[in-house]
Amino acid sequence: MSALKPVGAITAAQYGLISCETCKLLSRPVHPDDPGHCPRCGGELEFRRRRSLQRTWALVIAAAVCYIPANMLPMMATTTFASSHADTIMGGVVYLFASGSWPLALIVLVASVMVPLGKLIALIYLLLSVQRGMPGACHQRARLYRMVELIGRWSMLDVFVVTFIVALVQLQPLMAVQPGPAVLFFAVVVVLTMIAAETFDPRLIWDSAANLENEDD
Repeated sequence: MSALKPVGAITAAQYGLISCETCKLLSRPVHPDDPGHCPRCGGELEFRRRRSLQRTWALVIAAAVCYIPANMLPMMATTTFASSHADTIMGGVVYLFASGSWPLALIVLVASVMVPLGKLIALIYLLLSVQRGMPGACHQRARLYRMVELIGRWSMLDVFVVTFIVALVQLQPLMAVQPGPAVLFFAVVVVLTMIAAETFDPRLIWDSAANLENEDD
């Protein structure tokens, strides 16, 4: 005799229901092949985002590739009357820490290095967990997805700081600040990870758990 299936493993799709991606209203589709539109907000309904895993993988891989030059290339180039030098993200963190501005160095380290890397690792973990049908921890993975989606917009801190400094510090020929090539790659990483979080369908987390329960039965 098989064990009772936990309620949390049963998806809305198994009950013939569909959730609106805009207002989150749970309703019944008009037709299995054409779910129609949300009765509350009028948004287009779909059981699952088309090719969600393939699109998210492509965006995550592209972001991971751009993450390397974003940290290796200069983020900002400073030119003075006597000399000129360029700083990478980590170079700027080390300089801030050595000059005594360790709170600012910590903020830049977290926002510019750890957050983008953490988002990439979290998205890869979610993708692998869905593809491999990882059992359990669905609530934790759903929370992780919502966290990735929430903090995505705050990853642009470094780009904002560089843009602000470049706009202010223009005292040619005595001193000038120019953005480095890493700014473009860093912005691409942030944008790609934000789009990847949007293309990933969190409902697949529950689908994988439900499929595993059905196999056990």
